[in-house]
Amino acid sequence: MISIKKEYIMDETQNEKRKKQGARLLLLREDLEKGKNINKEEIKTKFDIDDKTFQRDIDFLRAFYTENINPEIEIKYDKKKKGYILKNNKDRFRNEEILAISKILLESRAFCKEELNELLRKLCLLSEEDDMKQVDGMIKNEKFNYVPLKHGKKLLDIMWELAKYITRQEIVSISYTTKEGKSKTHRIKPVSIMFSEYYFYIVSFMADKFVEDGPTIFRIDRIKRLKRTGENFEIPYLERFEDGEFRKRVQFMLSGKLRTVKFEYTGILEVVQDRLPTAGVLEESEMDNGVKKYLITAEVYGKGIDMWLKSQGDKVRVVEEKERSTFIT
Repeated sequence: MISIKKEYIMDETQNEKRKKQGARLLLLREDLEKGKNINKEEIKTKFDIDDKTFQRDIDFLRAFYTENINPEIEIKYDKKKKGYILKNNKDRFRNEEILAISKILLESRAFCKEELNELLRKLCLLSEEDDMKQVDGMIKNEKFNYVPLKHGKKLLDIMWELAKYITRQEIVSISYTTKEGKSKTHRIKPVSIMFSEYYFYIVSFMADKFVEDGPTIFRIDRIKRLKRTGENFEIPYLERFEDGEFRKRVQFMLSGKLRTVKFEYTGILEVVQDRLPTAGVLEESEMDNGVKKYLITAEVYGKGIDMWLKSQGDKVRVVEEKERSTFIT
């Protein structure tokens, strides 16, 4: 009888331990998935457990996520937070991705040094703590030798303000400095922010003109002031502006009427296809000297394409040009 009673008490004790462990693991998992930091000493005190028990709980949860939820999810110790946190490696930037984005930012020269350094600092913080110094070391020399554009202006705040006008579809009055240095005021219907060759631009329609006149492009660093008008605008669905379609058809951010240009080209076809996304090959032939000749058509806005065609020298011969009065939507 005594032996049976002891076994019963031991079973009861084990069951109690399992229940406590189960409740503890549920609470720990819930806190992790809420983004909370699991501090070892706090948990030990809260549940009256020792180091070994705490570590067993963490190891159990690690195995649980790996085997049952997602192998990309990890429970990692964060030195700064002094506790364990849940990390989804699939949604986290990899070091090579952070490096690539950093290189693009540096090469763009779009931001003043202060804004660039802050952007790069925050990007590096997205890498694993052990790799942070390595990523920073790879761009250290370029950061030191970075040469910002001459205007030297901060752009992030005004870009965000313009983005809000776009979202609200609100007419905004801008004080703008032209390339000749003259100050002008324009009332615009902003529709898109774009980046091209060092500069950010706001693509818009003039508030006092018809949509058919096509979009007007302003360099954001030349905008001195923004002023709210409280007036909203609407662009009919069939005339809505589509960033991607416009981007494919504009060169050097020089706007104008929509044109179809047909030309012969004897250079590397890939060069044309990369520069002119709308380019299509109509004919392909081989000249007497063995060089391939292509008859190409491309749909573009404005005169920007003329600059590129001239830069190709005798590799290009324009065959035909047609102008359209409306723009692509």
